[in-house]
Amino acid sequence: MTKIQKLSVWEKAGYGFGDLASVLYWQTISAYLLYFYTDVFGITAAAAGTMMLMSRLWDGVNDPLMGILADRTQTRWGKFRPYLLWMAVPLAIAGVLAFTTPDLDDSGKLTYAYVTFFLLMMLYTAINIPYSSLLGVITPDPIERTSVSSYKYVFAYISGTIVSALALPMTNYFGQGDEAAGWQWTMVIFGLAATLFFMITFASVRERVTPPKNQKTSIDRDLRDLLNNVPWVLLLFATLLFILFVATRLSVTTHYFKYFVGEQEISILGFSGSYGYVALTSAFNAVGTWAAIVGVICTNYIAGWIGKKRAFLMLFVVAALSTAAFFVLKPEQVELMFALQVIGSFTGGPLSPLIWAMYADAADYSEWKTGRRSTGLVFSASTMSQKFGWAIGSYVAGILLSSFGFEANMEQNAEVLWGLKALMSIIPAGAGVLAILLILFYNLDEAKMQEIERELRQRREGA
Repeated sequence: MTKIQKLSVWEKAGYGFGDLASVLYWQTISAYLLYFYTDVFGITAAAAGTMMLMSRLWDGVNDPLMGILADRTQTRWGKFRPYLLWMAVPLAIAGVLAFTTPDLDDSGKLTYAYVTFFLLMMLYTAINIPYSSLLGVITPDPIERTSVSSYKYVFAYISGTIVSALALPMTNYFGQGDEAAGWQWTMVIFGLAATLFFMITFASVRERVTPPKNQKTSIDRDLRDLLNNVPWVLLLFATLLFILFVATRLSVTTHYFKYFVGEQEISILGFSGSYGYVALTSAFNAVGTWAAIVGVICTNYIAGWIGKKRAFLMLFVVAALSTAAFFVLKPEQVELMFALQVIGSFTGGPLSPLIWAMYADAADYSEWKTGRRSTGLVFSASTMSQKFGWAIGSYVAGILLSSFGFEANMEQNAEVLWGLKALMSIIPAGAGVLAILLILFYNLDEAKMQEIERELRQRREGA
């Protein structure tokens, strides 16, 4: 018999620690890897963008395979929890290797970058797909899942704050003028912390929702069920566009402040003085993350007030407009950049927990419609769209920077500066508009989910 069970704050927070660990890697990769490859490691923006595209496209294909494997895993700890235990240390080692700069020629460096980044992303998939899938099996209650998802993203944004505020200063501190050594030691610290956080998640959560006892596994049927799940298909493409919205601009934020904004005399919240790109980028990303955390904390209240779908649409409209506004800003308008970052991040922060709670609803919808449940496949195929989004976003950023004539550590021409503005504003905002249009057709509202939850509970109790 499956009972609706309210989860303790400890278990919700324990689940959140998993994203505290994951985002130490993901935020570092998303915000700084392109910069690391071009300005520290020593390969071109086009080569780095192409490599990241190929790696993440493969990783996106690899996601559903990992979900299928996790769905068929049987241990005394459950289907998904054991991967947190098994993969944390290998992932930490791969993170250090990916941010190590070997003494090789150009072709050797490119080969090393391909091997280490492919390894890092495959191990990240092996731990993050099971971790994400846990959201669908911790509780059958859609309201509780939204709450758990909020905790997950509060911890994710806390981790993002840590990376945004500390990564560049840590590389300066540990490197003492040697930026390559600084990045290597920074990843050692992040890897040790992430391993501890994954262990906390493993120890604190439990799996409570299981597939129907008479369910027979078939990869072909699981895939057909997934592709016939219209709400999931809409979420898949909306997620791809949402990640494009985030990834394109995040990939060039450091370049934007280094080459477009430059060193500025500013006064913000009592901090007056001359600030360079390291301080401005770190503060900009950190302020955005803090605003996003506040937004995530409000997610449950907003979703409870107007529903998940309506909340997603209204918040995304404001976030997209705030992003598009960067196109008209001048380098000296740093205060306005920070104000728009706060508005966009506050309204953009809740979008991730909302869409992941909607994925859990799509998993319930699939079980309700077909009598079969494949939680790991639903979430892994969903993260596939995330990986494709990050891959395409990084690729677009790298290729466009090169096409505009970008050359690292040099003064940029007007075309490059225009391109940086577009990559920070109208290009990601366009992806956001398309995501909004797709979600208009998503039909799993609160009333429908209450009906589905009630019928599924009756089936489980009958079984």
